[in-house]
Amino acid sequence: QVQLVESGGGLVQAGGSLRLSCAASEKIVSFNTMGWYRQAPGKQRELVADVTSIGFRNYADSVKGRFTISRDNAKNTVYLQMNSLKPEDTAVYYCKLLPWSTKVVYWGQGTQVTVSS
Repeated sequence: QVQLVESGGGLVQAGGSLRLSCAASEKIVSFNTMGWYRQAPGKQRELVADVTSIGFRNYADSVKGRFTISRDNAKNTVYLQMNSLKPEDTAVYYCKLLPWSTKVVYWGQGTQVTVSS
């Protein structure tokens, strides 16, 4: 059972930056996607950004130009650099791993990001 451990959330003022990290407990050899989703109170969980193991990136329109996703395959880790944060970015951010060989989805425990105005 792969475990995902997230870190880097917190409280920041609007316009500030945060960097989230998510480390997988073991190396996923097969082609896979790692990404970040978020869920605000009363709303559905939504994709923020994801990246495949060969580096193809995908972003939600609401974060394009402000957030950057990256990964270090040697460390089994995915990062989310969040700049120019807005109060509407406030949510619990979840890391997701999807190995395409098994299609079993793994989720992290979530990390709170709060942006004050």
